[in-house]
Amino acid sequence: MTKRQSRMVWVGVLLGGVALAAVLGFKALRENMMYFYTPTDLAANDAPRNARVRLGGLVERGSLVRGEGLLVTFTLADCAQKVSVRYEGILPDLFREGQGIVATGALGDDGAFTADEVLAKHDENYMPPELAEGLKSADGRHNCAPFKSVNGNLASADAPALAR
Repeated sequence: MTKRQSRMVWVGVLLGGVALAAVLGFKALRENMMYFYTPTDLAANDAPRNARVRLGGLVERGSLVRGEGLLVTFTLADCAQKVSVRYEGILPDLFREGQGIVATGALGDDGAFTADEVLAKHDENYMPPELAEGLKSADGRHNCAPFKSVNGNLASADAPALAR
């Protein structure tokens, strides 16, 4: 084998290795990707049943029910639709009614969402962009009862107002 042929073999092996790494990387990312849905998306049957998804919305006031042990049920709303959520575990310290949350889990055949992870917002004024967009009305203003717009940001009605 000549030097040129040897070099071409190494270039081919290198390109094959890079291609294999890229394919495996994309496959791993695709398997770990979870889509974000709102209660309106679930009501419109846009979300797959029995597949892991992220559900975002506001915990409806008066809907939190604590069951036996760590079982908790509550209603997640986005001003248009509501979804019943079941979660068994310790809720985040910042979790409360009227708060924006993101729950990871699956929508069952009975229409209830079973969460295996619940995340609450960390800041009084922060809300995931997807959730904020889903909660805005057609004119771009927030119109949910438990929330109001503070300096253009969505905030809980019981959150302290920002200095203007």
